[in-house]
Amino acid sequence: MEVKDIQPNQGNIDVVLVVTDKGDTRTFEKFGNTGSVCNAQVKDDSGEIKMTLWNEDIDKVKVGDKIHLKNGWCSEYQGERQLSSGKFGTIEVLENQAETPKTDEPVEVMTNEPSMLAPGGTEDTEPVQEEESVE
Repeated sequence: MEVKDIQPNQGNIDVVLVVTDKGDTRTFEKFGNTGSVCNAQVKDDSGEIKMTLWNEDIDKVKVGDKIHLKNGWCSEYQGERQLSSGKFGTIEVLENQAETPKTDEPVEVMTNEPSMLAPGGTEDTEPVQEEESVE
């Protein structure tokens, strides 16, 4: 399924998304229980949609993560579609933004650290004299 095909009051939504933004977490109390809620913006190649994250899903999902919403629900609030895992859905993080892809290619490192510039450490470099300040 793609974002463009999601309709309000639709259930059993199965979609892969990328988290583009994540708002502040708010706490609430309902029926004597407390919980947390957070709005996020998610997208796929077909479009963007708002997603509501509840409780433990808030900390699980980060901006830049690729997620899989299984058995999700779409509601409508003030004319805007909103995805949620609902009562029976789950959110799985497929690719964590913090993970960097593995590659066999060498990595270029840019530095001004003298100990990294000379093969034998700093003994091959001349000491740098600091200029006196004129007051």
